[in-house]
Amino acid sequence: MNHDVIVLGAGLAGLAAARDLAAGGADVLVVEARDRVGGRVEQTALPDGRPVQLGGEVVGRAHTAYTALVAELGLTLTPSYVADPGALARATPEGTGAGDPPPWFGPGDEARHRKATEAFHALARTVDPDDPWAHPDATALDRLSVAGWLRSEGAGPAVVRLWEIGRLALADGSCERTSLLAALRKHAAVPVPAGGAGPYDHEAWEGLRVAEGSATVALRMADGLAGRVRTGSPVAAVTVRRPGRCTVRLAGGESLTAGAVVSALPVGPLRSVAVTGVSEERLASLHRQRQAVAAKFTAAYERPFWRERGLSGLSECEGILGSTWPQSEGILSALVPPERYGVLLGIPAHLRTAELLAETARLFGDEARHPLAVHLRLWGTDPWTQGYVTQWTPGDVMAVGPRHGTHEPPFYVCGSDQWAAGYMEGAVRTGRAAAKEALRRG
Repeated sequence: MNHDVIVLGAGLAGLAAARDLAAGGADVLVVEARDRVGGRVEQTALPDGRPVQLGGEVVGRAHTAYTALVAELGLTLTPSYVADPGALARATPEGTGAGDPPPWFGPGDEARHRKATEAFHALARTVDPDDPWAHPDATALDRLSVAGWLRSEGAGPAVVRLWEIGRLALADGSCERTSLLAALRKHAAVPVPAGGAGPYDHEAWEGLRVAEGSATVALRMADGLAGRVRTGSPVAAVTVRRPGRCTVRLAGGESLTAGAVVSALPVGPLRSVAVTGVSEERLASLHRQRQAVAAKFTAAYERPFWRERGLSGLSECEGILGSTWPQSEGILSALVPPERYGVLLGIPAHLRTAELLAETARLFGDEARHPLAVHLRLWGTDPWTQGYVTQWTPGDVMAVGPRHGTHEPPFYVCGSDQWAAGYMEGAVRTGRAAAKEALRRG
């Protein structure tokens, strides 16, 4: 069966690309390994009708591609948890506390944190997020870890610990194992407002959510592509034959042909696909990317009882959980960061929920042990994700190089791995850009 374009993967990136390709008049087919669309965006519903997001949830003011798509689909953006009242909680081996400064700060640590934050902001302004490789000190910045840079700035152990707990709350890896250049690039793409208290601003990154549920974005795009999406169809091989004759072989043995291929697969699963006819340099750049091995946990309750303690539901933790936040009324989300994923997997499967709820109860009280429903998504060991956001360890940005996110027509790439900041934004932004480029080339 011949098509103009075959899109690999029916996550946000693949669906956004296919939607625009179809609107541009292309005969497009999307092949998806799972039995559903959405990828790392997924939802279910409670008996009372409240939607529960099992994957991506929130975006920010700079995520313009995603917010524009939401408007096009007739969906509604509303303030996220950032607008909720209450203080941020922190759980550490020393105890549980709330608010700032953190309890481990001593005399002078607030000033050192402020100084390091201002220096980070200033350095980020020298980095072009679209071309970090052009920075005159790119190699040196990439070799240095965020934690190493903090120490060189005289931040001290207490400040490094605050940045560390913040980074693990985001589940994209320890600041001991994060490239400074990558962190600067991310900050430059979604800058914190002047006077921001840290390197990550929750309002700028996470201040909005889709009222109907973020997975509805994927579902609505798929509805508009009726008959063009094949689920249960893992890809085994792609052969690119110029001037535009491509073959996609499915795991079941069926071969499909097309004038172009758009890969919207996460970089982990893509390594399992045999790709020929694409330059070694392009494939080497793709295969050099790594993803944070992380998990998402959700617990739904009748009401947001944490507010009775003056807490917002947002937390940063040093246990198995890295963070929690309220995704909607009475529903908590949580992330397990890469450094703790092995600990999670080491827990017997039938005990994992109880241990995660015990950590939640440490933050918010014993009522947290009695949810209406819980869900755990092990993205790091799911064969169709093999991770979460792109993880950049020292040296990775230069190793991946400026081919990152670029196309080699008739082979195009997109997905959250291919943009610097914002995992749902990155998927939509790069998916639509890939479609635009493919249509431009006919």
